[in-house]
Amino acid sequence: MSSSAPAGRIRPARHRKTIARAAAGFAALLALAGCASGGGTGGLAADAPLPTEIPPGTKLVVADQQERLQSLFRASGEFDKIPVKPAFANFTGGPEVLEAFRSEAADIAIVGDTPPIYAQASGEDVPIIAAYRIDPNSTRFAVTPGANVRTLSDLRGKKIAYAEGTAQQSSVLRALEKAGLSTNDVQLVRLQLAEFNDAVRTGAVDVAPLNEPRLTRFLTQTGGQGTTIPVAETEGTSTGLSFLYTRRAALEDPAKAAAIRAFVDHFVAARQWAATHPSEWIDFYYVKNQGVTRADGERIVASEGEVVFPKIDDALIATQQHTIDLLRADGGLPKPLNANEHFDRRFDAVVDESVRRIGASRAENGHGG
Repeated sequence: MSSSAPAGRIRPARHRKTIARAAAGFAALLALAGCASGGGTGGLAADAPLPTEIPPGTKLVVADQQERLQSLFRASGEFDKIPVKPAFANFTGGPEVLEAFRSEAADIAIVGDTPPIYAQASGEDVPIIAAYRIDPNSTRFAVTPGANVRTLSDLRGKKIAYAEGTAQQSSVLRALEKAGLSTNDVQLVRLQLAEFNDAVRTGAVDVAPLNEPRLTRFLTQTGGQGTTIPVAETEGTSTGLSFLYTRRAALEDPAKAAAIRAFVDHFVAARQWAATHPSEWIDFYYVKNQGVTRADGERIVASEGEVVFPKIDDALIATQQHTIDLLRADGGLPKPLNANEHFDRRFDAVVDESVRRIGASRAENGHGG
């Protein structure tokens, strides 16, 4: 487990060291690097219509986390329907996915709102092409047994698990902002996401932002002794957004661009299948793959709320810009960034078509998007 570091500003150099420590799955992904480079070249322009023809032999490598994407595609049946069969490799968080993109060993991934920001800040051209949102409160602040943390103000002086370049990092910064605190008022313990559970369970940290299924594992492993900060306190500390993003070089290859277009279409269908077939999804993924009980799987799925596929519009971009500004104000970004430049809106039409075909939602409760 990583040792704690003094609280304070996040240095870009430190971040680059963090992303250089790839997860064990990176070795497997490097073996697929040759597959990732297939499909030929053509220099497709950034504003050109997306191709629909996928030549035989086109390869698509997907960076996965906790085997969620490949489970989603297989459980829903979309893996059998998609015209290009993606290869999946597993990672523990956004920084490792970025390293795979840099190595041209992966083409597309789904991450939280923060990893694409750090990728752009480090000079990588990795456009966001689609989004989905679950209930933002499904990410909670777990509190180690015995720690006296019931409000965000109680975070002062506490040890908080902190993974640079991840959505959990932004959640911590939003929590401190909401409490009127800064990173100098707490002890940030820099860890990998895979280390969060053990750290908060054992008391190596007082608090850790956990999404599912990590949150349920923590509550189960602590036998009811571990707690979470109430939602009334933490409301607004997470956006609930996940982004599909890819390498610009992959989009410039007409064959890969067509494969990515197909992946987005089938991902929307697979994600909606999970929302409308919760019992099957719980059994396939949470019980058989992740090893949680059916009751815990039901709690996890219920915590996500309605799954929506928001348009890449001004409101979504403004939300991302606020996250950028938060990271910039804390010293985590070396230069200002314009969120409007980080999205490829050509895929909105693909998501529109998928949403209409399967009856999914573009907005929460008929508002926005």
